[in-house]
Amino acid sequence: MGTTQLEPVPEPKYWHLRTVLSEALDSDFAVGEILPNERDLAARFGVARATLRQALEQLELEGRLQRRRGVGTTVAPPRMGVAVGAEQHSWPGASGDTWQPVDCAEANPPAAVAGLLDTDADEQVHTVRRTRMTHGQPVAAELLYVPGGSVPGLTAIGAPAGTARARAVLRELQRLDLEGQDQSVELGSARADDAKELDRLPGAPVLVVTTRYFAEGRTVAVAVATYRADTCRLTFGESGGVQITHAGEGRRAS
Repeated sequence: MGTTQLEPVPEPKYWHLRTVLSEALDSDFAVGEILPNERDLAARFGVARATLRQALEQLELEGRLQRRRGVGTTVAPPRMGVAVGAEQHSWPGASGDTWQPVDCAEANPPAAVAGLLDTDADEQVHTVRRTRMTHGQPVAAELLYVPGGSVPGLTAIGAPAGTARARAVLRELQRLDLEGQDQSVELGSARADDAKELDRLPGAPVLVVTTRYFAEGRTVAVAVATYRADTCRLTFGESGGVQITHAGEGRRAS
């Protein structure tokens, strides 16, 4: 059988415009700046408005643009780095932590988290909710699961709920000597509650980073952080190691 030569496929107009617009965003616009309206942009680049919309939608999908109701289309800030595989370990809420505590309640953890904590599925744990912001916009939401046995001194603290309770859990957790932590990263879809908190539609792509904290020879806390995939990028520490999860199994990459 002979070899079939495929003819080159011409680049779609919207994709070429996407490249031109991307270069213009780097040179002509500042972060947070509002773009001109579609009619003016289409005239500036000499394209149909339908072509322009396709290019803008692609750039929004890539995280270069943000469409905000009542404001318009603005230039998105640079992607926030999500450090994985770093050698430096620290407790949530330690000095330099950029997460903001929002709330704390006692609830049953998901089965997968209960397995990591080695607790019964019906055993309630302290669940701290935190958010991470950049340029005034939410980019990540986290649930930190802490069994009562990890923070025994919390019972004497009069902070029943809310932000004060969340901070109290974080302070008590830091009383333990952190022996290490590990992380796994996987691509997922935003659930309804995550989507609302991150200002995205349900089903939007997200990065899910699960961190286990070890002390006293056991797992004492598990954090599940959901990052907007359009605003974040993975960065690697000196070890270069990250847990890659696929089809329910994990393997170590380096």
